[in-house]
Amino acid sequence: MTILRRELALAGAGIVVLEAVLAAGIAMLGAYNVAADSPHTAIVRDLIGYIRERSVEVRAASISVPPLADPRMIAAGASHYDAMCTGCHLAPGMEENEMRPGMNPKPPMLASLGRGDPREEFWIIKHGIKMTGMPAWGFTHTDGEIWNIVAFLQKMPSLSPKQYRVLTASAADHHAHEDHDVDHMDMSH
Repeated sequence: MTILRRELALAGAGIVVLEAVLAAGIAMLGAYNVAADSPHTAIVRDLIGYIRERSVEVRAASISVPPLADPRMIAAGASHYDAMCTGCHLAPGMEENEMRPGMNPKPPMLASLGRGDPREEFWIIKHGIKMTGMPAWGFTHTDGEIWNIVAFLQKMPSLSPKQYRVLTASAADHHAHEDHDVDHMDMSH
């Protein structure tokens, strides 16, 4: 049995080395098309998706979520989202734009996804995601400002296009970083 295990281990190591040589050859030959107008193969798309999801999940697991229901946080986050995110992720009632069809991977339409895990949303906004066009906003925004965006993302799936417009119109310029009283606004559905 020991000989069989050794032979299986050697065969497994040989397969790994062969795969590494094959991957290096494909890379050196430029055989894999990285053009944004050419989708990944299903295997590559699924592998990248799995790696991305697990990476975010693991890194966000220990993040503590503050209370996110404060209308001032939601309004401030809406202002940031409207200024920084709608070009890629759209907003309630927004139509497809000229940029999104040329992006690969295509950014998710966040308003239609439902509520995500706030810890993961915070981590993604703060750190970005390589090779997706998602920037790391943690270089230019405080954790508090990022939590405001997360608070808005938690609310956005329940907003109608009209409610979105009212909410973003009630918030001042996103660079002012001021809290705004939106308690009077009806955001019910």
